[in-house]
Amino acid sequence: MPRLFSRLLRSPAVNFTRFQSLPPYPFPRMRALLEGLTPDDTSAALNLSVGEPQHAVPDFVTEILTREQASYNKYPPVQGTDAWQTAVAAWLTRRNNLAPGQVTAAHLVPLAGSREGLFSIGLVAINRQKQGQVPLVLSPNPFYQPYAGAAAAAGAETLYVAGSDATGGMPDYAALPKETLQRTALAFICNPSNPEGALASRAYLKQMLTLAREYDFILVGDECYSEIYHDQPPVGLMDVCGEMAADGSGTPANPFDHAVVFNSLSKRSNLAGLRSGFMAGDPRVVAETIRMRSYGGAPLPLPIQAASAAAWEEEEHVIHNRALYRRKFDLAEQYLGDKFNFQRPGGGFCVWLNVGDGEAACRTLWRKAGIKVLPGAYLARPDAAGHNPGTPYIRLVLVHDDALLEATLEKIANTL
Repeated sequence: MPRLFSRLLRSPAVNFTRFQSLPPYPFPRMRALLEGLTPDDTSAALNLSVGEPQHAVPDFVTEILTREQASYNKYPPVQGTDAWQTAVAAWLTRRNNLAPGQVTAAHLVPLAGSREGLFSIGLVAINRQKQGQVPLVLSPNPFYQPYAGAAAAAGAETLYVAGSDATGGMPDYAALPKETLQRTALAFICNPSNPEGALASRAYLKQMLTLAREYDFILVGDECYSEIYHDQPPVGLMDVCGEMAADGSGTPANPFDHAVVFNSLSKRSNLAGLRSGFMAGDPRVVAETIRMRSYGGAPLPLPIQAASAAAWEEEEHVIHNRALYRRKFDLAEQYLGDKFNFQRPGGGFCVWLNVGDGEAACRTLWRKAGIKVLPGAYLARPDAAGHNPGTPYIRLVLVHDDALLEATLEKIANTL
């Protein structure tokens, strides 16, 4: 036997540890919970666990993808085409009440959906140590799973912070000990929050931004549900950045100092499969992200950039989309309004119901009604005392057409 081959056979097995600390992903966990259960009636089975928009794709998007298909043979620019940069900068300026020219190409990164950017921001923003210790990532609890992935990929620890009534359901990072904040490298805010649908106030965002600058960590605004709301549009983090720069409490030379936001066309424009989003904000973070993505990123193909630019420029389909979701919540309120502590969320398309035991309700709904929902505990982590804030809840996503949804909501009300 050759000597090298013999040594390889004797070498220890590869030890995969980096992602072992991550919580189990919610959907495989849900499938395991339901394994072996057969619904009493499979004729009307419906999945309300996955937040995949079902509304029609805008016609102009498919037309542009077809028109631009010849450019699939070209390598796309990592930082986006001029047309993409112009469209996204203009949308951010309108949406966040910013001064013309405040958002430029130096503030933008195109992404294959916001999810991959939220995961990889840890590689950019987290150093091996902070204050001589393992860095911390602050996450809401419940949370979107890539937040934990961002910490694990960079060798950091995650601290999960539940929402508070004092902060309108947002995580109260300001209440953390000074020693904790000094270790913090990255902090996530989901606005509107998933799954609760809570909205961050202007005062809260200003407080969080001040905190990030004082303790030198990057504040991440995950705003992928920002265009699905019921009354008033959620306040954007970049809006607060611009306001603070203008009133002298921020940094006029870099209004987005210590802040980045993520958004995408998945929910706004029903284009989850297009995989098109962006990161915007602090140009120092943007420059480092572009540097990283030049080596290992996946730039958006040119036809997708062209279709995305058009989608960010056009608002009528978004207004129509928002009206469709309002009707779905009218139905939810009709059937569930007096049950399970139902509250109409400020934004997003999720319903967060307190049913006492989320796992038991999930099994009951599948077995008796053929309806899949997600146990709230699978979207959260237990705290130091072992309390998981999601345990009593289930999450429903209101993405299906009205007729299908109405029958399903009635079944849920009757079954539980």
